Amino acid sequence: MVAETDEQERETRPPRRARPRLAVLASLALVVLAAAAALIMTTGIDRQLADVIQTYEVRNQARELTIALTEAESSQRGFILTGDQSYLEPYRRAVAGIDTRIKTLTAITLADPQQSERVASIARAISIKMAEMARTVDLVQSQRPGEAQTLIQSGMGARLMDELRSGLEQFIGEENAKLLERNKGIDLSRRALVGAIIVALAGAAILSYSLLSRTQRQISALAESRTQLLTQNEALEAEVRERTQAIEEAREHAEYERQRVEALLRDTNHRVGNSLATVSSLLGLQLMRTSSSEVRDALEAARARVHAVASAHRRLRLGDDLETVSAAEFLGAVLDDLDDTATGAKAVTLKGDFAPVEIGARDATTIGILVGELVTNALKHAFPDGRAGSIEVSFKRDEANIPTLRVADDGVGMDAERNPGEGGLGSVIVKQLANQFAGAPHYERRPSGGIVVTVPLPGVERNAAPDGPRGEI
Repeated sequence: MVAETDEQERETRPPRRARPRLAVLASLALVVLAAAAALIMTTGIDRQLADVIQTYEVRNQARELTIALTEAESSQRGFILTGDQSYLEPYRRAVAGIDTRIKTLTAITLADPQQSERVASIARAISIKMAEMARTVDLVQSQRPGEAQTLIQSGMGARLMDELRSGLEQFIGEENAKLLERNKGIDLSRRALVGAIIVALAGAAILSYSLLSRTQRQISALAESRTQLLTQNEALEAEVRERTQAIEEAREHAEYERQRVEALLRDTNHRVGNSLATVSSLLGLQLMRTSSSEVRDALEAARARVHAVASAHRRLRLGDDLETVSAAEFLGAVLDDLDDTATGAKAVTLKGDFAPVEIGARDATTIGILVGELVTNALKHAFPDGRAGSIEVSFKRDEANIPTLRVADDGVGMDAERNPGEGGLGSVIVKQLANQFAGAPHYERRPSGGIVVTVPLPGVERNAAPDGPRGEI
């Protein structure tokens, strides 16, 4: 029986976690309600303050209107009694002030129909009084002071002024009464707001206590979990250290292999360049032994082309990925080599302007040979008999963002009847090399003399991709 009773009590007893949750929800609801009440009361106080400010403004404008009326009447009477023109200036200034005050009062009382009607009644009475004062002033200015004196002695103006003062004082008194009433309302609202804030603080205190208790329990659970996590973390750190060491060793090995491959590639390129330079030297020796001019020209052209290939291989410097090179760095070096070896005693200046375009390593030698062929052709044909001039070589992107090679000289040019693109072996080589990059050379005569060769190479960047096709010579 005892066991059954305990089981029933456990079933009917609310869960332990439900009680803190209910306390938190109740406290939170109390805070929200108190905050909402405070917000509503604050809004009401703002409206009451706006009404008080308007009441102050109405009362002040009414007082200023009374003062302006008194000043206008005093100046009018002084002018009528003495005829002194100096009274007219304060009179007119007071009249203008009266008009401004009436307009201001009318504008700020439009929202209150009762106030607006009172102001309209006062404005009509003031209009009558102002007409009476203006009449007496006009009579004096028209040299009829007697009539003005008679009009004043009738007492009508004094009665109007007394009625106006009485009406304005009554209006001001009513506004003062409204002001007192609204001040009482603000004070009551302020007390209610303080009460709401106290309720909100009490609810916040209860909520904070509930949250603190719950947080303490959670901290205890977290401390226990933290102990377990520290144990697991130590094991993980040991494993991470082992794997990090293995990764670092693998990275160092990979870096060593990369440097070794890079050194091998540089050595290979250098050896190929040296071998081609040897072939160029052999062609030079053969050139010295032949007496035929045609054979000498052919051997000289072959030696120059072999030398261009050798220069391209020796100047090749691979990037970090071992796949691409910087066109600006590579072509600048090739152009320097051509300047040192090809110009000889000729007074021809080679100028280079290269953009930092990344090109494939295997395509770089082809482009270097293309530059060497175009520059050699220009040196050979554009500057006969030791003629001085310059050759400008550029490799940039054109307006369509296509890498474009441009070689321009200011030499003798070619005959108008001859097509610049048609000629000997050099033109054929240039065309075939450009075709490897889906381009074609374009020859243009310069008006000032010389030839401009433009070779767009749209396939350069496609070939620079890891899986892209490579240009071969």
